[in-house]
Amino acid sequence: MTPAVRQTHRLALGVTYRGQAYLGWQSQPGGQTVQDVLEKALAAFAVQPIRTVCAGRTDTGVHALNQVVHFDTDIHRDPRSWVRGSNRFLPADVAVQWCREVDASFHARNSARGRRYRFTVLESPVRPSLEHGLVGWTFKPLDGDNMRRAAQHLLGEHDFTSFRSSQCQSHTPVKTLRRIEIQRQGAYWHFDFDANAFLHHMVRNLMGCLLAVGSGRQPPAWMAQVLAARSRDAAAPTFAPDGLYFLGPYYDEAWGLPDRVSAHDWL
Repeated sequence: MTPAVRQTHRLALGVTYRGQAYLGWQSQPGGQTVQDVLEKALAAFAVQPIRTVCAGRTDTGVHALNQVVHFDTDIHRDPRSWVRGSNRFLPADVAVQWCREVDASFHARNSARGRRYRFTVLESPVRPSLEHGLVGWTFKPLDGDNMRRAAQHLLGEHDFTSFRSSQCQSHTPVKTLRRIEIQRQGAYWHFDFDANAFLHHMVRNLMGCLLAVGSGRQPPAWMAQVLAARSRDAAAPTFAPDGLYFLGPYYDEAWGLPDRVSAHDWL
């Protein structure tokens, strides 16, 4: 008698994590990445190997509020069971927030219409302690109006080579930056970035330049010169990853996937 063929289906997960203990998202031989611990937990719950695809790779020390991944499996369990079961095997600084079954045509990376990041920076004469790793830090006062004027030069479709890491694997440096919002709450600055996609280290390099303008080291018009140079040498040094959060991707509403989790209210 021919055994029944088990049907494969596709699941999407939303994952939140602190990036301080990990060497970024992408799997590495040493196993100390978010992808490694997530796949280990999923495999322990499913009792079979699971391979995930993410919406956006994050660097060492970068956090995520709603990283979206997908994977295929022939295991049929309630979505809530995938959340609870996976979290049972995950470390305290990584948690699956939601699970949805999706059509096989869904792709966590390729189906995304855009991605969002937030940089949170403390302006203070003294470095952070309780928020170590969770916020960036500048001891120099920042001028919000000048940074907003500088940011206007970056909006739209551009060649962002000046803000690209030498290790970047993107096929093109041309990206569309849709929105940059800069707001202050007490001693904390929030920088929100929204684009169709980001280059490796792009947000950290943008931040280095925005802070150079905000601290008075460069005028707002300098940002246009850096962009036009199409050379990494023209830009400011890469800002540290402390305080950088991948807020997550966003998709067409037809997919029915959450674009917010409870951690968004905390941040």
